[in-house]
Parts: sequence; structure tokens; C-alpha cells
Amino acid sequence: MKSGRPVRACLFDLDGTLADTAPDLAAALNRVRADHGLPPMPLDALRPMASHGARGLLGVGMQVAPGDARYNQLKDDFLAYYLEAIRVETDLFDGVFALLEQLHERALPWGIVTNKLSTYTQPLVAQLPWPAPPGCIVSGDTAAKPKPAPDPLLHAAAALNVEPADCVYVGDDLRDIQSAQAAGMRSIAAAYGYCGPSSPNDWGADAIIHHPLDFLTLDFIS
Repeated sequence: MKSGRPVRACLFDLDGTLADTAPDLAAALNRVRADHGLPPMPLDALRPMASHGARGLLGVGMQVAPGDARYNQLKDDFLAYYLEAIRVETDLFDGVFALLEQLHERALPWGIVTNKLSTYTQPLVAQLPWPAPPGCIVSGDTAAKPKPAPDPLLHAAAALNVEPADCVYVGDDLRDIQSAQAAGMRSIAAAYGYCGPSSPNDWGADAIIHHPLDFLTLDFIS
């Protein structure tokens, strides 16, 4: 674990790390399924793919992938439905508000780095109940390349005027850890999040947390 330098900024993924967006993403997918005469899928079946956005959810729910003849239209329909109802059931995970409140009290800047496109990131972030606004918001179309490339995290560090080695990044997907490692940041796997088909134990993160408030107990934070 890279524990020699003090953390000067904390960066977080959005879906599955700060906010539980799965219910509204699943609702959008089930509207697409209804359009095609298919019954709704249960949230538990869709939750693991919520961090993978349209591609992951359409793969599970409609058995299509990029390049398939139906994919682009289904993706457009899914995203339109999602934007219409982007915060019906979505909320911060339990403990996130208290965690960010603690960071604010400690004068530790924090930011959001997500692969969600800004069209969806901006209205969602604007509606969520943060204790203090994020110091930066980096969406999937902000930097030259999305995660797992290091570009979004390097962009966030520059926006906060902090060296990458003095940042920590928390995410619930393997690509989050890969992006942090490529950027030279400490990485934390949020095992309480969606996590997809793989186990956080196999990602090589510097630490694993099972609740947002566990973040505050880590040696390089506390």
C-alpha cells in the first residue's frame, strides 16, 4: 500500500460508489423491455451490471452488444428513458453523506470521476443531497479517454491542484482500480457497490471497504 504520502484529495466513482443508481437504470431498461413485449427483470438480476451503463444493462436485458443491428436504437431508447427519470429512486448510499461531511470538516477536497456522460452526470449530481459540492466533476466525455485510462483521474487531480500521488480514488469496478493505478494514485475498492462479475479481492486495490464510512478508518486517511 502506498501509505508514505498524506492524502490531499479524495476522488470517487459515482454509480455504485457514491450513489445507488441501479433502481432507476433498471427501470429504464424495463421500459425498453416492455416496448418489446418482454416482462420486467428483477432489480437483483440487473444490479451487478449497473456500473457498466447501457452496454452492460442492454447485454443482460436485451441480449445485444455494440455492433448488433438493434443496439444503437435500443441504446437511444434506454438513455432517453433514463434521462426522463434519472432520480426517482436513486440516492446516496448509506454512510456517503456522513463520509463527505467528514472530509469537508477536515478540509479535504473531494471530487467525482465517472464514465457516465456529462448529459447524465450533471443533472444527477445537481439533484443529489451532498453536504458540500464536489471540487470537480469529471464525466466520461470530459477527458480524452475514459477509465480504465488514467486521463480522467489526472484531469481531476489537475482540477483540484493536487499531485496524483497525493490522491486516492474509490470505485466499485475493476476499471476504477486500473485507472487509479495507471494515474499513480492510491486505489480503494468499494465492495459494497455493484462490482460486476469479478471479485474486488482480485483487483489489486490498495484497500477494500465494505461500507462508505470504512474509508475514514484507513491508515492513510485517519
